Amino acid sequence: MTDLLSSLATARRDGSPIGVTSVCSAHPLVIRAAARNAARFSDTLVIEATCNQVNQFGGYTGMLPNDFVRLVQHISAEEQLPAERIIFGGDHLGPNPWRREHAGAAMAKAEEMVAAYVSAGFRKIHLDASMGCAGEPAALDDATTAERAARLATAAERAAHAAGGEPPVYIIGTEVPTPGGANHAISDIEPTSIAAAARTIDVHRDLFLKQGLADAFSRVIALVVQPGVEFGNENVVPYESARARGLTRLLEQEPGLVYEAHSTDYQDRMSLRRLVEDGFPILKVGPELTFVLREALYGLDLVATDLLPDYGSRPLYQVMERLMLAKPGNWQGHYHGSKAEQRLQCHYSFSDRIRYYWNQPEAEAAVAGLIAALQGKTVPLTLFRQHLPSFEAFAGSPLDPVSLLLASIQRSLDEYRFACTGEVFNTKTNPTDGGRR
Repeated sequence: MTDLLSSLATARRDGSPIGVTSVCSAHPLVIRAAARNAARFSDTLVIEATCNQVNQFGGYTGMLPNDFVRLVQHISAEEQLPAERIIFGGDHLGPNPWRREHAGAAMAKAEEMVAAYVSAGFRKIHLDASMGCAGEPAALDDATTAERAARLATAAERAAHAAGGEPPVYIIGTEVPTPGGANHAISDIEPTSIAAAARTIDVHRDLFLKQGLADAFSRVIALVVQPGVEFGNENVVPYESARARGLTRLLEQEPGLVYEAHSTDYQDRMSLRRLVEDGFPILKVGPELTFVLREALYGLDLVATDLLPDYGSRPLYQVMERLMLAKPGNWQGHYHGSKAEQRLQCHYSFSDRIRYYWNQPEAEAAVAGLIAALQGKTVPLTLFRQHLPSFEAFAGSPLDPVSLLLASIQRSLDEYRFACTGEVFNTKTNPTDGGRR
């Protein structure tokens, strides 16, 4: 199952670079769109949960690792995607959810979490113990990070041995800034230096060997570095291949490794393709997928407001507004400025922290109400031109809102598939695809 991931370095050395899209989302519609795309193209679905989304205590989704696996497998079966074509990944697995506790307690929970992930069937494991815990610096030195990563790998290896099946493959390192996008306007991101990347690899290799984890380290397939891509609340820093050439050259000294690129959301298709060609073939995407879903939901909310006299005035928008104001913990500290500026960011930021609210009962009810209100309705072309101009193909016939929502996510995934394969998607075979880029 993980052969695809292990082959990325070989493909690059052979001059035929390929990539994989790593979907980082627990939203059921995002999962369905990703499974549908994988089934459509006979691809492998790589889907990840983060330590904050899913852990042994439920995370912010309320799901344990086993729950996440069951959800993805259930949706994938409905989309005719076989279970053997799904790779489950765990992202930033380490003490991050408990970093306010002392290191001993936080690491014990992190080891328990990693074991739970592997026992549930996750086989792509990002070991990330780079963050300081209570009383420690915010970012730890390489030696401490590697020592803690080795502890996590030991827990993962034991769980894999007990569960049977394929052993895990590992990702080491972390990116700067914090996962999920910057919380301010950004104009420039400095790529990770060659020296820092080389030191991360060397320190982890040496410590893993000393700990008797040579076999585990042989399955380290990628290093997370900063290639110079990022997004903030209101802007995106595009990838510049020339600035990452040093990192690309480093791979000549590490022929078994590639890089994993985080925060690739909102990059254009050619930038994504250059990332793959330059040695960053694992493309992580998450907030963009829920961002485009929110765009489509809000567009439908406006369509229903204009089309249906009894629907009300943007009730979905109003519900999300009330939820975020009533429970601001997921966006406070990330959005800044006046109340008006924060309000815009709550709904429209590229960081998309509204994604933390879609699983709230009030939000789920509002989405269900929107879908029910528009189901089977014929929406005039003029309304699509006004509120959802790139979805004009849905005009003039009974509307299936869920198909439109899925199409919005699939468009972004099609861009990533181009980056990973170099294949241009034929829009004639899919009239809902508008060629976003």
